[in-house]
Amino acid sequence: MRDITPIFDYFVIVTGTSRRQLHAISEEIDHRLEDDLGDNRMGIEGYHESRWILLDYGTVVIHLFDEETREYYALEDFWGGAKRVALPWKSE
Repeated sequence: MRDITPIFDYFVIVTGTSRRQLHAISEEIDHRLEDDLGDNRMGIEGYHESRWILLDYGTVVIHLFDEETREYYALEDFWGGAKRVALPWKSE
């Protein structure tokens, strides 16, 4: 994202299948980034509604969606010019 916006470096998009799963993913990300890496969250939005949870860690912004909301907002299309970074456990 560095070439597109000065606001953040990385943008992560995740899809969950239920409110419970989105909460669990959010809490695990918090645990890993804060406890294991010392990277404190700067903000969180949408946790109670649980259709789109935004976690802001400054240089990394994480979007957790349910399937319908992810399809509706289509952030991949909006930010389509960004360089994609392959994850070591996922092939594209």
